[in-house]
Amino acid sequence: MNYTRNEAKDHAREHFIGVWAATVTPFAEDTLAFDEAGFRRNVEHWVGTLRLGGLFVGGKQGEYFSMSVEERKRSFEIAVETAAGRAGIVTSCSDTNLDVVLDLARHSQAIGADYVVIHSPVLHFAHDPEPTVYEYYRHLSERLDIGIALWNHPDCGYLMSPELCDRIADLPNVVAIKYSVDRDRYRRLTELARDRIHVSTASEEEWLDNIVELGWRLYLCSTPPFLLQTEVDQRINDYTRLAFEGLVDEARRVRDSLEPARRAFREARPAGLPHAYTKYWLELLGRVGGPARRPVLPLTEAERAAARDAFARSGLRLP
Repeated sequence: MNYTRNEAKDHAREHFIGVWAATVTPFAEDTLAFDEAGFRRNVEHWVGTLRLGGLFVGGKQGEYFSMSVEERKRSFEIAVETAAGRAGIVTSCSDTNLDVVLDLARHSQAIGADYVVIHSPVLHFAHDPEPTVYEYYRHLSERLDIGIALWNHPDCGYLMSPELCDRIADLPNVVAIKYSVDRDRYRRLTELARDRIHVSTASEEEWLDNIVELGWRLYLCSTPPFLLQTEVDQRINDYTRLAFEGLVDEARRVRDSLEPARRAFREARPAGLPHAYTKYWLELLGRVGGPARRPVLPLTEAERAAARDAFARSGLRLP
């Protein structure tokens, strides 16, 4: 880290910006071991060729739920080493066990990650979760120096209110939130807390409107930045730059031109198999995908054929 706990918000305001993508984790075809070399090659492509602002390492897209703690730490190390300061690294330290969360976050601090993202806790039978959730993040904030990005999604069993997020935003090293909720909620939180944290959501389709209408500077984050971009076709990067420069009409034209690719990707994606489908699409782009680990199921041959057909009609330009 090159900032202190009390400098985290200022550091994030300046550096935690642009398009950050959620990485996937390649596993070996035969053993399902973590494919470290393949992951390193992917990170180099995403940072060196696609020039993404940063990477969100080891989240749900990265199948952290099927990885050991040591594998997760190793993926963090490879990302930091490979990025080598050319792009930011935010490590996903989410877990149901608080000791694991703290262990992963302290490791992230030690190896030079830029920030950590920590999902709101999974709470069973919770009818009034907000006091528990506030105390969860207060406890983490007190014990960590690194900047913390919140993450809330219906998967945990509840949605954090904008007012709760605003209260947590007062903690000194809470710097951002990936708020996977409807637009009314994240608009409300932006109004409340824009002076203290970056507010973002996973939808690439809404990113441009959120830059223009809500003044957002951070896309945090999902897989479109590397699934819908190539060496010679970087329209997400392009419309983001245009919007940041105030060239909104031109940015909209570029954003809208990507709709055939978005539609093709969505139409062939089987319900319930996002990880296997994403990895296969990545392979069609020439990157390292590999199989998913159980409990995630693989694609059938028919589903792979449908993905190839969708990729062919996506309109993505290849080198």
